Amino acid sequence: MDLSELERDNTGRCRLNSPVPAVCLKEPCVLGVDEAGRGPVLGPMVYAICYCPLSRLADLEALKVADSKTLSESERDRLFAKMEEDGDFVGWALDVLSPNLISTSMLGRVKYNLNSLSHDTATGLVQYALDQGVKVAQVFVDTVGLPETYQERLQQRFPDIEVTVKAKADALYPVVSAASICAKVARDQAVRNWQFVEKLQDLDTDYGSGYPNDPKTKAWLRKHVDPVFGFPQFVRFSWRTAQSILEKEAEDVTWEFLDQGSDPSHSCNLCRNCSNARSFNPLCQLGIKPVPWSCRDTTNPLVPQQELPDKLFYFTVLEVGSPRPGY
Repeated sequence: MDLSELERDNTGRCRLNSPVPAVCLKEPCVLGVDEAGRGPVLGPMVYAICYCPLSRLADLEALKVADSKTLSESERDRLFAKMEEDGDFVGWALDVLSPNLISTSMLGRVKYNLNSLSHDTATGLVQYALDQGVKVAQVFVDTVGLPETYQERLQQRFPDIEVTVKAKADALYPVVSAASICAKVARDQAVRNWQFVEKLQDLDTDYGSGYPNDPKTKAWLRKHVDPVFGFPQFVRFSWRTAQSILEKEAEDVTWEFLDQGSDPSHSCNLCRNCSNARSFNPLCQLGIKPVPWSCRDTTNPLVPQQELPDKLFYFTVLEVGSPRPGY
């Protein structure tokens, strides 16, 4: 699988896809949706679709695809290679969401939780297949949240398609199993070949499973947190595990007004209480734990440039996802 686009820029998202089989442009198709990497604190989340003509579904089943979690890495790689060989009737597409995108979405002024991000990504991939001319007749989805609510939402979006949303769909429907294999192969490769933009000393690539409750993963996080600049962009800094380590390991930064005319009793907490705190996400990504500071306007805690020391003003204008100072 060619993930060179992701390796060039792993700060946002990228979409990859196979060529669309000619038969899928002519015959009604079945399409499966699944993801890999929803829960880990490290690395991207990958959504995948896999599709084939209804007339060739038995051929897909003959590959003996299964829920990717029940397969070894070598088995997943072998099955994905087989699907690639059968590209005359099997197609796939991926959406790779970086840790940086996930966390900045979840911690933005307008909250965009992981379920909503997952639903919208899956919906976008189904629409992508339609836009490519695939004649999608049936869609099977491994649920996120309540399957009934999710199915109703997708059915409203795609009224001409028969939609089925089930828990454990990756173990029930071969086309969803195939999508889960595509997603897992892509995530494993992305994690294995992750390009760190930060200049980390003594980088340890033994991350463990990447899940928050894994002692090896926690040890990796503690080893690679910087007291000022926080975590590398490989880390989902919105996860509670990462935040707890920041609270223990990161330095406090006090923000002070230089304008003597400001009211010292008028204060707010930059991270938690200001709905328009544009600099919230970058601060958290930097590993900085803001303390209450005075501001002139509660609706806009960003202070004019001349009222802040030069060294502090940088953090108020830092755009989400931009390189962090010192790295």
